[in-house]
Amino acid sequence: MKAFVKMLLRLLFVILSLPFYLLFKLQSALMGADQATTSWSQLMSLWPGILGVYLRAAFYSLIFKHTSQELVIGFGTLFSQHDTQIGPGTYIGPQCNIGKCAIGKNCLLGSAVHIMSGKGQHNFSDPDTPLREQGGVFTQVTIGEDSWLGNGALVMADVGKKCVIGAGSVVINPVPDYAIVGGNPAKVLGSRKPAGKS
Repeated sequence: MKAFVKMLLRLLFVILSLPFYLLFKLQSALMGADQATTSWSQLMSLWPGILGVYLRAAFYSLIFKHTSQELVIGFGTLFSQHDTQIGPGTYIGPQCNIGKCAIGKNCLLGSAVHIMSGKGQHNFSDPDTPLREQGGVFTQVTIGEDSWLGNGALVMADVGKKCVIGAGSVVINPVPDYAIVGGNPAKVLGSRKPAGKS
């Protein structure tokens, strides 16, 4: 019965999200999908409580490719890039900032986690040109399934499946599957891989 009620609620919130989705599509056509994502993400982030959880899940399942409606996105969480994917069963805590990424299923992101669009977003090689005019490269960061990113983690590189990223860690290099990492820059501290498993 509980699953049926959740299904009906999800359907209801998809219907409620349709006007927002249509306005998002209009803004995307006029200003580009990333600008529209940033704008609408700011609005969606402000809905409190369970209403906000269901509304955000419905809205993002409509605008992002390969994104499930079976997720929780906390209050104040912002998305800056349209090329984002979120797997089912994922929890994203409050006040996160998510760039261009693909988050696998059953992931946990603590509060104030930041996933940047790679580590080359801002060029700074020419001291005679303002930083804002030097451009950069946005790359998609992948977070593997069933990984946990602790509060305040900053992630600029891929994270493998079933990893634990310590709170406050700064991830600048790819993290292998099952790794437990921490620190600034983050270093491998251990492994979650069961003994004898290859």
